[in-house]
Amino acid sequence: MQELHPVMPGPRTVIPSLVHYPGIPALPEGTERYRAKGGGSVVVRVEAGDHVSVIDSEGGQICELSLLDEKGRFQAAGLGTAFSNSADGLKTILQAADESAARTRAALQRRGADLAAAGALRVFGAGSTPGSRAEFTIAMKGLLIVAAPAGAMSPEAQDTATPIEIRIKRSLLIRDYASALPEPAADPIEDIRIRAASAAAYFVRAGEFIQIIDVYGRQCTDFQAFAARKVDKGLDLALDSTVTRTLLGRSYPTPGLPSKAFDRDFEPLVEIVQDTVGRHDAFATACNSRYYDDMGYPGHVNCTDNFNAALAPYGIAGRKGWEALNYFYNTNIDHNNQLYLDEPWSRPGDYVLMRALTDLVCVSSSCPDDIDAANGWDPTDIHVRTFSGKEKFSRAVAYRMTPDAEAELTRETAFHPRLSALTRDYTEYRGYWLPNRFSSEGPVEEYWACRERAAIIDLSPLRKFEVTGPDAEELLQYCLTRDVRKLSTGQVVYSAMCYENGGMMDDGTLFRLGDKNFRWIGGDDFSGIWLRQQAEKKGFKAWVRSSTDQLHNIALQGPRSRDILKGIIWTAPRQPAIGELEWFRFTVGRMGGFEGAPVVISRTGYTGELGYEIFCHPKDALTVFDAVWEAGQPHGLKPMGLEALDMVRIEAGLIFAHHEFTDQTDPFEAGIGFTVPLKSKQDDFIGREALIRRKEHPRHLLVGLDIKANESVGHGDCIHIGRAQVGVVTSATRSPVLGKTIALARIDVTHASPGTEVEIGKLDGHQKRLPATIVPLSHYDPQKTRPRS
Repeated sequence: MQELHPVMPGPRTVIPSLVHYPGIPALPEGTERYRAKGGGSVVVRVEAGDHVSVIDSEGGQICELSLLDEKGRFQAAGLGTAFSNSADGLKTILQAADESAARTRAALQRRGADLAAAGALRVFGAGSTPGSRAEFTIAMKGLLIVAAPAGAMSPEAQDTATPIEIRIKRSLLIRDYASALPEPAADPIEDIRIRAASAAAYFVRAGEFIQIIDVYGRQCTDFQAFAARKVDKGLDLALDSTVTRTLLGRSYPTPGLPSKAFDRDFEPLVEIVQDTVGRHDAFATACNSRYYDDMGYPGHVNCTDNFNAALAPYGIAGRKGWEALNYFYNTNIDHNNQLYLDEPWSRPGDYVLMRALTDLVCVSSSCPDDIDAANGWDPTDIHVRTFSGKEKFSRAVAYRMTPDAEAELTRETAFHPRLSALTRDYTEYRGYWLPNRFSSEGPVEEYWACRERAAIIDLSPLRKFEVTGPDAEELLQYCLTRDVRKLSTGQVVYSAMCYENGGMMDDGTLFRLGDKNFRWIGGDDFSGIWLRQQAEKKGFKAWVRSSTDQLHNIALQGPRSRDILKGIIWTAPRQPAIGELEWFRFTVGRMGGFEGAPVVISRTGYTGELGYEIFCHPKDALTVFDAVWEAGQPHGLKPMGLEALDMVRIEAGLIFAHHEFTDQTDPFEAGIGFTVPLKSKQDDFIGREALIRRKEHPRHLLVGLDIKANESVGHGDCIHIGRAQVGVVTSATRSPVLGKTIALARIDVTHASPGTEVEIGKLDGHQKRLPATIVPLSHYDPQKTRPRS
């Protein structure tokens, strides 16, 4: 008889679970990483014996190091060396108004430091190569201060400010709680440690700030609040998740417009100001005794019982299950209507900062769940700090360039003071706040201003990288699909950047500033990291330094844009004047005259219209904006937000990351095959062999759709011929100039011919269909006659 289950030759080896956490820096045990941004500073508590590595990640950046002992004195001996200057760079940085400078100032003031007696050791500089390191062993307990000083970069220059990375190998692997706790964002009113598996109640006055900190990472905490005046009347109308979701139209509040959380009386109790995680829960109650009972753990400590005990002194009746703002919980409802959980996204030091909108009785827990992944299987402490309402905190969420990068809070662009006077409708985009729409007219009027007159758009979040050095051209020739060798000084070219498999990493424009000087402007931070990785891998002598913070930019788009700029931009005789500037060329000029603010102006855009982009240092942004705005008023200039920008770029068939392309999409599938000159570019480049194969055997094409229905269509809607799905909508809009709904779509090549009739699926894709016809990609001005004009 044949054996159904043959005997194994021996016992199986029991192996441990192997897990990689790309979101957590892959560092040795006891090693921590910090980042001082270019032109900024960072402070870190250190102990005697800690080993500090300071790294000039991108090259060419000055770094200053100081150490403050426990008595507030600057001590060079703490670094095992002598100070080389009086910390001039740090002093300049501390004069800034941003929160990073405020945090460093506050840390120094708390220790009574005298800046007049400050000293610093200066390392690195203009000649340092990417990855240059300096090593120190800390000789005394204190505060390490690392600064990355820099001047203001001129737009035509490339002396940008770049980050300094700090790695600390701790002499003690298990650090005490006080050392692990982040430096306060300001002087706290209260510091409350909530030990693992416990809860605490506290009182907060109207206007004060509440910061909930995950000290060690991957730890959940429930937050609940009550209007104190209602508690005094015997009412316990707590924050209500259902009311909050109803009023906000989203699962839980976030910084920005949908920021308030409401009680059962529809009264807003708290406003979310800052959030470094962005992944929370308000779907289920705080854990309760029944949950553990049903899991076979009767009597297990739980957040609900802890809440009841903490709130009892305030006369608030206990409950069997408390709803709450469940911070750091990674709980969600999936597409099958199932509630699921996984480990939290929070990292050590992550936090949520709220502002009390009335006097509050608050309660916070440290969740005791150790029977599943909710707290990464290991409950730890939560910390609560409250701050005076007189403190100033910007509204922000956290943005990470890469999964293991340090979190950066959302910033305002240098043009924000002017644009924020015209609208409060902002959205977070790539680490910056950008206007969605403007209050006076709205997106349709903004759209018509761009098509018929002129519009001004803030595009400062575009990522800029200065690529310099003797092998700069060779590096870019290898990493971009375009033939960079054919690019002349003063010229701009649009290109794709691909992985080895031909999938797109990014698209962007390359400026040639000189024989060995280039500027790459794209949408993704990783494109700069990728360029540096390839330079190291291939041995190219090239520097790739980020300059996004040093170059903010507005786009002036529309048929009147040339007339607006002609009268306000001065250019030297060797540079093209605005009237002489050709499509995909740039010029270096000044606002108004020879002594004006320096700018770089390129004849490029993202609207399908004649247009320009103006780049300047943030310090000159308001001067630039005011000059353009004043000159534009006789021409009908209007501000334009992201909603109207999306309308014009879809009409023009211009692609957008994570819509028309991803890392699984090649340039041919993304509709920009013209950026891959396989026949004429003789040099090898990344992805070339894969792109040759993919061009010969395409699977999908990007096409346009004319939709024969006036209903809403959106990204991700399925496209069918009969029952079979043959494609997906990547972007869609209602076109004012065409008077119909249009879309961009990725379609199977078998059905991608213009004139093919398809249907867009709604509901489940089959119960409701919208008829559509495939048309060429660009619905508006397909020959690009308007931007060329």
